[in-house]
Amino acid sequence: MSVVVVTGSAGLIGSEAVEFYASQGYEVVGIDNNMRQTFFGEEGSTIWNRDRLKNKCGNKYVHYDIDIRDTEKINKLFSKYKDNISLIIHTAAQPSHDWAAKDPITDFTVNANGTLNLLEAMRKHCPEAVFIFTSTNKVYGDNPNKLPLIEKETRWEIDPSHEYQEGIPETMSVDQNMHSLFGASKLAADILVQEYGRYFNFKTVCFRGGVLSGSQQSGVNLHGFINYLMKCVMTNTPYTIYGYKGKQVRDVIHASDVIRAFDAFFKNPRRGGEVYNLGGGRESNISMIEAINYAQELTGKKLNYEYSDVNRAGDHIWYISDMTKFKTHYPNWSQKYNVYKLMEEIYELNKERWSNVR
Repeated sequence: MSVVVVTGSAGLIGSEAVEFYASQGYEVVGIDNNMRQTFFGEEGSTIWNRDRLKNKCGNKYVHYDIDIRDTEKINKLFSKYKDNISLIIHTAAQPSHDWAAKDPITDFTVNANGTLNLLEAMRKHCPEAVFIFTSTNKVYGDNPNKLPLIEKETRWEIDPSHEYQEGIPETMSVDQNMHSLFGASKLAADILVQEYGRYFNFKTVCFRGGVLSGSQQSGVNLHGFINYLMKCVMTNTPYTIYGYKGKQVRDVIHASDVIRAFDAFFKNPRRGGEVYNLGGGRESNISMIEAINYAQELTGKKLNYEYSDVNRAGDHIWYISDMTKFKTHYPNWSQKYNVYKLMEEIYELNKERWSNVR
């Protein structure tokens, strides 16, 4: 039986991967110890999603409550399945650059050391497996903020004559800028994944995500922009906009489109530590103001928000992913969602679940 290992299996991307590969007939091994609750409190808990997966996937899903920093337990788990493991999807992380500043050691050990544990376990027990790492656009630090940006009525935009008009490519430098401590720990992990691909000629890949979103996310103030915004509008929860006049732009991609991109790589992997930017691109992007306006229109409710002039350190003013490289390598992949369709799905699928949240 071919085994797929998913870390962070009760999170947004992890749970989407579990459902996808379980439905394809794989035995899916999930690793998730609900550290999201440790990071973000009760509202960040993924227990509800873990239980949903167990009920939906049945015996196709085996859950392990393991901390990815625990080298001994990770090795023991990989030694159980050995070369039956054909795919490792690593989504477990400390995902907030605000939280990282509170506890840099935990942030780094989860993001960097945890990734190293998994890479070493693969090297020892299943070196022919495909290793997919969910990286982040924060590895570019604040370099995107040095681009020539133009302020418009509801958003910042790049100068249309600039070579990055269609989005930021993988060739942008990751060096000599401010990343946030979260960006630094994720960059360390990103480089490790590349190095294991290059040095050992393994089938590893870093997908540097923009805003990855979907209805199954446990969105919180410090992580999960679109999902958390929708929750705040729907539950009358106070919301804060941090800097840039609320005109900061993000590209947004649905979790199911992310998994189909992962699967395209898995079906036709490339050796040597490949890197792809992964986001909504020009097809799916939105500013904070535009997202608030659409959320209010969609729900018929007003958002209770305040504005802070202080932007988050190292935060991007404008970020849109250039997907050219990935689409060139995998031309059969395309997005099924844009940000507006995604927000509509979040609304429809969470109306009942959030109706009692106040």
